[in-house]
Amino acid sequence: MDVMERIAAVFTAAGPRPELAGRLSVFEPLIGSWDLVVHNHAEDGSVRTVDGEWHFGWALDGRALADVWISPARASRIGGVDGEWGMSLRFYDEKIDAFRSTWLGPGNGWVIPFLGKPTEDGFEIEADTDGVRRRWIFSELTATSFSWRAEETLPDADPFVRQRFEATRAISG
Repeated sequence: MDVMERIAAVFTAAGPRPELAGRLSVFEPLIGSWDLVVHNHAEDGSVRTVDGEWHFGWALDGRALADVWISPARASRIGGVDGEWGMSLRFYDEKIDAFRSTWLGPGNGWVIPFLGKPTEDGFEIEADTDGVRRRWIFSELTATSFSWRAEETLPDADPFVRQRFEATRAISG
C-alpha cells in the first residue's frame, strides 16, 4: 500500500460513529459529490460565474465530516487555468453544543475557524476573523441539490453576499 492509500484509509470513514449519528445527521444529505455553479459577487455589483465541484465524506473514525471544494472544476481547467482547492473539517463539540468547522484555503492563505448550528432546512456556520464577520449558510438541502451562500459583514456595514453556489448531485464521482 502506498502512502496515498494509507492516508485515505486512515482519514476516511464509512459513516459516522454510532454514538454521534444523531448529532452528525445534519451532514448526511451532503455525503457524496456535487457539481456547482459558483457566483462570485464583487463590491461593485458585478458577478463572475464559474463552475466547481464539492466532495463530502465521513472522516476521522466517523467523528467528523470532511469536504474538498474545487473551483473551477478540474474538467474546466484547460490551458493551465488555475483556481482554488480548499478543505473543511466539521465535527460536533459536546462541550459547547455546537459544530466546529475549519476552512483551509491554501490558494488564498485562509484558515477560518467557524462555529455552527442546524437550521430549519440545513445548517449555518459563523466566524469573526480579521474584523470581518463571516456567515456561510447551507440551505434547501435535498437528496439532489442544495444552496450555499457566503455573507461578509465589515464593522459598521450591512452584510454583503460574497458567493452563492447552486449544487446538484454529480452523476459520477
